[in-house]
Amino acid sequence: MKIFVFGSSLTSSYWNGAATYYRGIYKYLARLGYEITFAEPDVYNRQQNRDNVLINYAEVIVYQTPGDIGGLMRQAAKADFVVKHSGVGAEDELLEACVLECKSDNTRVAFWDVDAPATLARVEADPHDPFRKAIPQYDYIFTYGGGTPIVEHYTRLGSANCHPIYNGVDPDHHQPAPACREYECDLAFIGNRLPDREKRVEEFFLRAAQLAPEMKFILGGEGWGGKAVPDNVKWIGHVATHQHNVVNSSARMVLNINRESMASVGFSPPTRVFEAAGAGACLITDRWPGIEHFFAPEKEILIASSAEDIVGHLRALNANDCRKIGEAMRQRALHDHTYELRVKSVDSILKNTTIRSSAEQAVPA
Repeated sequence: MKIFVFGSSLTSSYWNGAATYYRGIYKYLARLGYEITFAEPDVYNRQQNRDNVLINYAEVIVYQTPGDIGGLMRQAAKADFVVKHSGVGAEDELLEACVLECKSDNTRVAFWDVDAPATLARVEADPHDPFRKAIPQYDYIFTYGGGTPIVEHYTRLGSANCHPIYNGVDPDHHQPAPACREYECDLAFIGNRLPDREKRVEEFFLRAAQLAPEMKFILGGEGWGGKAVPDNVKWIGHVATHQHNVVNSSARMVLNINRESMASVGFSPPTRVFEAAGAGACLITDRWPGIEHFFAPEKEILIASSAEDIVGHLRALNANDCRKIGEAMRQRALHDHTYELRVKSVDSILKNTTIRSSAEQAVPA
């Protein structure tokens, strides 16, 4: 089966948190025999900040927008399956409409949402949003996460085939690494500075640093350069994906902070959770619904509802305790949460799901 994809970027994680997810999904689809073409726009300096990763499982087309879109659509219409991801970053509305024109007896189309809470909030806020009318026309809606609440929401808006496909661990890339002195610290957090994340970073990470001045903290990600931080916080800037293992393996503990919208919906573990798991890191996460669906609290993952909880974990657990929790998380991830398993679900859906009319309004099994 040939799949033609429109996404933000497969080659660069620069201001593009979905890169790891894309790589895991399409790499393992390719291993099942799918032929992947991934089209990404030349925007936001991503091509000038490509990651040091080998992408031999997909043909990557870097295009100029909007001029190249017409030609790409003619090529896409020859595929068996066309995917439009949310948040491509250029001409999204145009792409969503054009992809639907590729739909035929031989070509199925899907919208694959990598930020469903934001997409659905936008649609609900504007009854005239063009995507609202487009939802029932897609053969499939896939989502990065969100669980039952997101499936039910998309179903109410007319989707007949909505399926969450969660992040996962890629054992080929997410592995323990030798510690690096530059990144040694008590707690590390990697995340770009975004409007609905910044307040939570202040409440959890920066507040924890203030409460534990004797400890070392590392902050990674773009956009934090002008941010006032405590003296015991070191900002290391953009962390390319090939450096994540080293950072995760060098910190005594690693912190996950979901964006406000993701935390509210729940069932939305971001890539950094599984990257940390693959590296055998001891992870603290902010609290959100569905954590126990992925990892056992306090045994495989630590949960914090406040900066005080974070500091409590930091002070209560020694390095040996952290290693045990990290290894337990790693083993659970390798057993239950690999991209190979996620992609088997996608493959089954594509091969076995009957395309139903949106009028049926059926909740997917």
